[in-house]
Amino acid sequence: MYFIENSRIKAGFEAHGAELRSLVNKETGEEYMWCGDPAFWGRVSPVLFPVVGNYNNKTSIYDGKEYHLSQHGFARDSEFKVVEQKDDMISFKLSSDEKSKEVYPFDFELIITYELKDKLAVKWTVKNLDSREMYFSIGGHPAFNLRGAETKIHFSNSVDKDVAGVATDGKAVSGAATLTAGILDAGLLSDRTKQIELSEKGLLQPTIELFAEDALILEDCRYDSVGLSDADGNDYLTVTFDAPVLGIWSPAGKNAPFVCIEPWYGRTDRVGFNMQLTEREYGNRLAPDEVFETAYTIAV
Repeated sequence: MYFIENSRIKAGFEAHGAELRSLVNKETGEEYMWCGDPAFWGRVSPVLFPVVGNYNNKTSIYDGKEYHLSQHGFARDSEFKVVEQKDDMISFKLSSDEKSKEVYPFDFELIITYELKDKLAVKWTVKNLDSREMYFSIGGHPAFNLRGAETKIHFSNSVDKDVAGVATDGKAVSGAATLTAGILDAGLLSDRTKQIELSEKGLLQPTIELFAEDALILEDCRYDSVGLSDADGNDYLTVTFDAPVLGIWSPAGKNAPFVCIEPWYGRTDRVGFNMQLTEREYGNRLAPDEVFETAYTIAV
């Protein structure tokens, strides 16, 4: 395992999947990341690339040819190379090869960088090394430990919304609110939705009923910051993002002791989608030699 740290926090990573595996408060010893126990879910914080969710029928069609990918793509099961490491930063790289091009047609470079300052910044860089326009999705799937049954999910808005460090005006959100969440059907987005009531403070209790139908899919979410609050109402972890889609997930029917807060630049296909890669909702495209860069942060 590779580690970076500062005076307060230590983070651990595996080159397999460039996955964040540990985030520990050095003063208290608290571990914020899920342990990966397969009895609930055997992963910790996979990177979703080049697809978030599923292709309809696990199939995409590009330039008249079919390509087949399993849920969330291959990056999470690939071996990355460490290309740079400092005390408080580490960067991993995955490049296309003949094996990847059997299931995804483009030449690419994916760089995952973690930088630890007052927060842990998770930075994604996608480079199109192909001669054609490239189509892809990318997302995070970090799983965070709950502090017991009284833990609540906290939806709010941040003042420092721009993870690159450019401050923006905070957007006050007050009063009880209702979230409209898309519902999955066998891993694809159905036409059904679920109305989820938040408290006046933007709090939501994670329950076995909440995740009975798999992940909650929030499109164009009014919030840019989602955290976990302890029994005293204090946030002990906050994920801040600028993604167009957010997933909230815990394994259905398991009453698991963790929740995933997932910023997505992409989304699973709708039921009945025509499988054309160039037409996927929330898909990203890059011209030859163009670069896509984005990030989210985890504050503890």
